[in-house]
Amino acid sequence: MAGTRRGRAAGATGERATRQQVERARPAGRWWNTAASRVKIEHGGEPRKSGHSVTTRRVLAAVLALALLAGATAASAQFGFFRGYRLWGRADLPYDGRLHFVRLCWTGGTYGTRPQGMGVNFWLHEFPDAEANMMSVVGEYTAADARTDGSLALALDDPELFKHPIAMMWEPGFWIMTDAQAASLRAYMLKGGFVIFNDFETRQWENFEAQLRRVLPDAQLMTLDAGHPIFNVFFRIGKIDTPNPYNHHLRGRTPEYFGVFEDNDPNGRMMAVVAYNTNLGEYWWLAGRGLLPIEAENTGFQIGVNFMLYGLTH
Repeated sequence: MAGTRRGRAAGATGERATRQQVERARPAGRWWNTAASRVKIEHGGEPRKSGHSVTTRRVLAAVLALALLAGATAASAQFGFFRGYRLWGRADLPYDGRLHFVRLCWTGGTYGTRPQGMGVNFWLHEFPDAEANMMSVVGEYTAADARTDGSLALALDDPELFKHPIAMMWEPGFWIMTDAQAASLRAYMLKGGFVIFNDFETRQWENFEAQLRRVLPDAQLMTLDAGHPIFNVFFRIGKIDTPNPYNHHLRGRTPEYFGVFEDNDPNGRMMAVVAYNTNLGEYWWLAGRGLLPIEAENTGFQIGVNFMLYGLTH
């Protein structure tokens, strides 16, 4: 963890996303499969709380992957398209104490700066397979009581957001919001909410930073390196700057990660983590389809799991 990045934090607000918008974003004619039924996630590096030899760890990882595969295959068989998607991307799933995946959405408001391209509804990217696959892995691999049969898509000013400790935003390079939404997201983060910003690159940073500044005018974006606890909270991830593989849409770019901390204290509570020049959701979305290298997929899931568990435990 070192230094600061290009400035300070920002804010957001907007209308509640309608279920119809989410419905239109869903791929037609196929059912979702959990990540566990399509990819074997291996523990990388040095698993926490492990005194086993390398050979033993590899055997345990293989056994765990097979168990995960079997369980998720049975789970995926229960969900045809019409039944499987109906609980994904909802705004009205009641809070029940479980860890829900929350995708932040926007339908109105203004940009922070002129965006690089057009994409008002880019918050929908990789929906819903990305969250379905990620929550399948969280539910199978960790002790978190994760909801694996549905998710939430909430506007930045939806009061329901305050019931959930973690939320994720796609494509903040195209993020729009109202001032009221910026104030609501600020309150969420200051009250303990943890936000994951993901999937933007190059000059798209400018709109992201301007919007973040509307939310948290004094916040600094601090560079995170592989030694930060967020990369070791569950999986030990030794290398976080491997360039995206050739068939990733951000191929060749080197991922960068930043944190936003309460009172700008790098030893204090992290309120947001930023994944820049990469798209973790693309690894989750395409899991096990043979389109991306398995090592890259594994790392993408490992980082995602770590982000979720860090948000839960810090």
